[in-house]
Amino acid sequence: MPIVNNVTRLLDSRKIKYTAYELPAEKLGALETARLLDVEAASVFKTIVVTRDKPKKPLLVVVPGNSNVDLKLLAAALGEKKVYLPTEREAEALTGLQAGGISPLALINKGFQVVIDSSAQNYEEIHVSGGQRGLNIKLPVSDLAKLTNARFAAIGQNKL
Repeated sequence: MPIVNNVTRLLDSRKIKYTAYELPAEKLGALETARLLDVEAASVFKTIVVTRDKPKKPLLVVVPGNSNVDLKLLAAALGEKKVYLPTEREAEALTGLQAGGISPLALINKGFQVVIDSSAQNYEEIHVSGGQRGLNIKLPVSDLAKLTNARFAAIGQNKL
């Protein structure tokens, strides 16, 4: 029985083609997820919560599993002086989701600005969290961007 949650119900209601993958329910990073799914790490994107001075609403930054967010590039792309990485506990408090399950798809209409690393445009489909630990969703990049009202920017810094 596949996992059904608010994210899968939203995708179904919008008639968006996706594939859901059940994974172990512990906190997995994007690299472990890529290994379990046997896909390249650059196609598994992680969601990072980033805060700024003003407005106070945090951002959701979606970058490849083999990259880190470059805070200087992100700040420049947003026209901000500085942006910050909150602690894992702060990120969970800001989103109401557990680390490892934070997903822009689970936070639609919650006021989060979403920025996707421009490398996602190299893929037709990418993997993102399904809004809870143990659920990974593969969907078209164009649908992810449209649903989350995201913008693309070169904000990832390859760490491999």
